[in-house]
Amino acid sequence: MSVRTRFAPSPTGFLHIGGARTALYSWAYARRHGGKFVLRIEDTDLERSTKESVQAILDGLRWLGLDWDEGPFFQMQRLARYKEVAEKLIVAGHAYYDWTTKEELDALRAEQFSRNLKPRYDGRWRPERAQNLKKPEGVQPIIRFRTPEEGTVGWNDLVKGPITFPNAELDDLVLLRADGVPTYNFGVVVDDVDMDITHVIRGDDHVNNTPRQIHIYEALHMPLPRFGHVPMILGADGERLSKRHGATSVIEYSELGILPEALDNYLARLGWSHGDDEIFSMDQFRQWFNLEHVNSSPARFDAEKLKWLNQQYLKGADNARLVKLVRPHLPKEVAGPPLDRVVALVKDRAATVRQLADEAMLFYAQQVTYTGGPLSSDVLAAFGTLKNKLEKTSWDRNAINGAIKETIAAAGLKMPQLAMPLRQVLTGRAQTPSIDAVLELLGRETVLQRLAAHLGKD
Repeated sequence: MSVRTRFAPSPTGFLHIGGARTALYSWAYARRHGGKFVLRIEDTDLERSTKESVQAILDGLRWLGLDWDEGPFFQMQRLARYKEVAEKLIVAGHAYYDWTTKEELDALRAEQFSRNLKPRYDGRWRPERAQNLKKPEGVQPIIRFRTPEEGTVGWNDLVKGPITFPNAELDDLVLLRADGVPTYNFGVVVDDVDMDITHVIRGDDHVNNTPRQIHIYEALHMPLPRFGHVPMILGADGERLSKRHGATSVIEYSELGILPEALDNYLARLGWSHGDDEIFSMDQFRQWFNLEHVNSSPARFDAEKLKWLNQQYLKGADNARLVKLVRPHLPKEVAGPPLDRVVALVKDRAATVRQLADEAMLFYAQQVTYTGGPLSSDVLAAFGTLKNKLEKTSWDRNAINGAIKETIAAAGLKMPQLAMPLRQVLTGRAQTPSIDAVLELLGRETVLQRLAAHLGKD
């Protein structure tokens, strides 16, 4: 049987980091095995699901390069199918109608709390127990699953190994609400059955849902998919990843200037490894990925490690591509050297596209403010000498470098003694790329004007 995986987010917000990693792993597993990757939108949370969130999820997946083969499918367009399957389960004796009112459920929970018991439905409308119960008027029934009350249910998890639950811990799950909308555990099984999903890769917050879903599979006489539950992602402090740890959605990282291939690479390594390989392409990842090397312990998100990885990708990125990414961060009307030459010079110094744009602005600032201390007479004299040489030399990096070295030798200075204040006078910054390369790109006119202004000349 061909491998078929799926990613099934709820459209209640952006595509967050944990969801993106789940999608990445599911996508890679299907690609490695020549299978299909299905996208399904679980939009049954009517109060919180929005079209904007659906679009944000689709945009996030596309930005990451995670192409899907089928879908997106929407659960709210499949309500008739869930009703059909629920009714079949009733006929087969695996489900039943439940007319318990909200007030009765509230009273049951309150009574259980008072006795320090775990809140759970007591199965009062199971056919074998409901013979003396009268259906209340005006109450639309829900449909519950008749959960086995004895024995155990378990599976061999592809990440965590063997897992077993006692059936006595599980109450009778709601399959269909009174409005005909399925609960998560029912809808997901019907969808996975209908879509022939063979491998379910998802976060380990779903481990407790899996025994309930296995019972439904068995009641439908359908083969189980293989389950693999990947650990959650924690912040650097060991707490669950949240806004206080920084950006948590794919869209935010895009806006911060992280390249998609860098985020893919980072998420791939966040809980999975291929030997000591730190940097690899998506092609390599989909050839290598397996569930055997997914760590069973929670992973910790390290924003600084992501920035370091992004910096490596920026260094190797095509300059024309970086120009397109940087340009929106620069003023619309800027005079200065060609942006591709600037990007080529400064990209090694940037960890994000935003930082790259900031570095590039060194060459497009219309005014420069000197923030250094008073300059010595020796340095000022050397500035004058250098200005005279730069007025006459050819304007290329080698010639500029020669003029600087001649000036240093004549003044009896060392390179830092001239280069540091020269940077601050010409750019307003204490750190820049190589000073001769900076002068070359700034241009003769700009360099001479700024030196003259600092020397008090026209």
